[in-house]
Amino acid sequence: WAGEAHQVLLRAGQSLDSARVTRPAVRHWRAVAETSERVLGPTHPDTLLAGSRLASAALAAGDGAEAVALYQRFLDAQAGVLGPDHPRVAAAQAEFGNALLSMGQPAEAITVLEAALAAGERDRGAVDVLAIKDSLAAAYQAAGRYQDATRTALATLVERERSQGPDHREALATRRNLARAYLAAGKPKDAITYCRRALESAERALGPDDPDTMDAVSVLASAYHSARRLRDAIPLYEQALSDRERVQGPDDPDTIGARGNLASAYHSAGRMASAVELYERTRADCQRVLGPEHPDTLAARANLAHGYYRMGRISEASKMLESALADCERALPPADPLTVAIRESLEAVSRG
Repeated sequence: WAGEAHQVLLRAGQSLDSARVTRPAVRHWRAVAETSERVLGPTHPDTLLAGSRLASAALAAGDGAEAVALYQRFLDAQAGVLGPDHPRVAAAQAEFGNALLSMGQPAEAITVLEAALAAGERDRGAVDVLAIKDSLAAAYQAAGRYQDATRTALATLVERERSQGPDHREALATRRNLARAYLAAGKPKDAITYCRRALESAERALGPDDPDTMDAVSVLASAYHSARRLRDAIPLYEQALSDRERVQGPDDPDTIGARGNLASAYHSAGRMASAVELYERTRADCQRVLGPEHPDTLAARANLAHGYYRMGRISEASKMLESALADCERALPPADPLTVAIRESLEAVSRG
C-alpha cells in the first residue's frame, strides 16, 4: 500500500470476477475498497477502481440496491475529481445506467444513459458510444418503448456493420439485441430473421463453442418459442443446454438459465413431467450457486410454482408463490417486474 494498491490485489479480484465466484468477489473488493480509502484516500484512482469493481461484483451477486448505491457514489466521486464533462464521467454514467436497468428501473436508466450518450457524442472517441446505444436500446425495451428500442438497435447495428464488419463480435451482439427487441415488441418473424443471421455469422466467425454462439442459439430458440414453433424451438433449447453443460459446466449461471429455458419450452409443449423435473433442478441450482434471494432464484421458484399448478398441485403452488412474493418484497424494489408478476400469479391461483 506504498502509494498504491498492489497489483496482485487487483488481479485476484479480476480472477474472482472472471470465474463469476460472486460472493467471494464482493468480499474481496469490499476489503480492497475499504483499505484503499483508509490508506490512500477516497479520491485515489485505486480507491475509485476498487469501488467500481465492488459495485460490479455486487450487481453480479444479485445485490442490486447496493450496486446502484455504489455506482452512484462512484459517479459522484468521478465527477468531483475530474469535473462533470470529463469523458470518464460519461463512462461512469453508462455503468450507473446499466445498474439501474439491471435493478428493474428502466425509466431512471434511460435518463442516465441518454445523458451519457449526449456527453459521448460531444467528445467522440472518448467513450464507447455504440455500447451506450446498446444499453439504451435495452432500457427502451424494458420500459415498453419498443419502437424506440428497435429503432436504436437497428441504427447501432448499421453503424457497427459499417465500422466493424458484419461478423465482428460486437456487431453480432447488437444483432442479437435487435432480435430481442423485436421479440419484446411481439414481432417474432423479424426476430427470427435477425437471429438466423446472427447464428450463421457466429458459427462461421467464432465457432460453435464460443459463448456468443451459444447465446445466439438461445435467442433463436426463444424466437421460435414466441412464434409457437415448438418443434423448432425445443431442439435448439436442448442444444443450448448441452453445449453450455459441456463448455461452461453444469453450475455456470448461463447453463442454469439454459436449463430453465428448456423447462419452459417443455411446459409450453405440455411435457409437464420433464418440465417440472428441470424446474426443480433449476430452482435448487440457483439457490446453491446464486443464493436464495438472487432475482434468478426468485424467478426459478415462481416458474416451479407454475409447473406445480399446471399439474394440479395447487396447494404447493400457492405456498411457493407466497414465499417467493415475501422474499421479492423484501429483496427487490416495490415495483420490480418480477414482484408484480409473482403477485399477479398468486392472485390468479387464489381465484382458482
